[in-house]
Amino acid sequence: MSKIEVDAITQQSGTTLTVGGGACKTAVVDATTVTLGRSGGTVQLASGASQSGFGRTGTVDWQTGSIKTATFTAVSGEGYFCNTAGGTFEVDLPAGSAGAIVSIQDYNNTFDTNALTVDPNGSEKINGGDAGDIVTLNTEGRGVTFVYVDSTVGWRSVQDNDFSKVGQVPGFVAATGGTVTTCGDFKIHTFTGPGTFCVSAAGNASGSNGVEYIVVAGGGSGGRGDGTHGGGGGGAGGFRFASSSLAPGTYPGKPLAAPANLQVTATGFPITVGAGGAGATGDPGTNSGSNSIFSSLTAAGGGGGARGISTPSYPGLNGGSGGGAGVDGFTTCESGSGNTPPVSPPQGNDGAVSAANPYCGYAGGGGGGGAVCTGNAVVGGPGAALGGPGGEGAGIPTAFGSNGVPCGSFRYYAGGGGGASRSCAPSSAAGGKGGGGTSASNGVAGTTNSGGGGGASLNNANGGAGGSGVVIIRYKFQ
Repeated sequence: MSKIEVDAITQQSGTTLTVGGGACKTAVVDATTVTLGRSGGTVQLASGASQSGFGRTGTVDWQTGSIKTATFTAVSGEGYFCNTAGGTFEVDLPAGSAGAIVSIQDYNNTFDTNALTVDPNGSEKINGGDAGDIVTLNTEGRGVTFVYVDSTVGWRSVQDNDFSKVGQVPGFVAATGGTVTTCGDFKIHTFTGPGTFCVSAAGNASGSNGVEYIVVAGGGSGGRGDGTHGGGGGGAGGFRFASSSLAPGTYPGKPLAAPANLQVTATGFPITVGAGGAGATGDPGTNSGSNSIFSSLTAAGGGGGARGISTPSYPGLNGGSGGGAGVDGFTTCESGSGNTPPVSPPQGNDGAVSAANPYCGYAGGGGGGGAVCTGNAVVGGPGAALGGPGGEGAGIPTAFGSNGVPCGSFRYYAGGGGGASRSCAPSSAAGGKGGGGTSASNGVAGTTNSGGGGGASLNNANGGAGGSGVVIIRYKFQ
């Protein structure tokens, strides 16, 4: 068998190359084409040898011997495993040149806990964004490959994936309790009274391991009016909501959603459904609603609407949403504060203040879960002033919905009760959408299992009772 050993290839003329570095290691080859290897064979570099000049094929060399745990500057042609278990840090991309390539991969599924920041060099761009804008990688198991294209687009992400769930058999939440209905791939448990949400399987991230929820407290009663002065509307029960599958801002009322579903374990979760405040009689002529509770979540009972009386003055009460102010002669009275105690996102709004003019005052409506309420404008002389309407509740599909498609009818929760007028304008004011009661001689009660505030009363009649609350839990089961 013939064997050729060479130390170097040096071109000697325009037509030939001399192969070899010594007298005994030379070969003459055609300078136009140099062929290494043979058909079916393999060209192998010796141990310790390196190659250059062959170009890159769009892949990177993964730096498995150096797991990154702190800010570093990447090198074109390299891929990096980044471990953010100890905290967030930054990858600084190199100066861009056409064809430069860098890959980044979540080392052990920690990007969702501690995000990794990718920062371009100077004023260069990423994916055609603004000059110098960074990219944040905050998804568990995420991996991204960037290739520099040109100054218009900058670094372009050509591959983006999430491998955190590979090899894991999907597991789903399974539970009993309440009234159970099915909506597509989701189970919905509705509690209109006390009970237990019993979780038998907690699931996992590949299927489901968290639950969406609506927790609504009992609404406050409407304030009791005297023979001349109307009471304030009852505040709605606190409204707490989370859903990773719905965008609540697209729905009327625009309820605020918590940023993430509630994680569950295989155990029993006692459910408390708050009662509405009892219809107001006597003094102080108002009653707040009771709290609703699920796991670590508490929705506060709505504040009762203020007593309508010339003296002494009674304010609307604080709560999930605040009670409206009553009529007190020709002064402006105090309403109750919503989102009390404070939570984020807010669970309700303030009640409306009362107002007066030289002829006739009117009481404020109770606050609602979806919007701040305002009193009606006073127009002209006696008899022109009405009580303020209740604050609008939060609107969502009855059973949440599947992938954004509602199941059942659309409904509201946590509407404020209407405030009453002064006796010179004995007209009613509507409750807010979401079960708020209307003001009347006897205030109208808030709707059961809506958390609506009760309507206020006139003429020493009773204020309307607040509506009871509700707890609804939803999760993907298949």
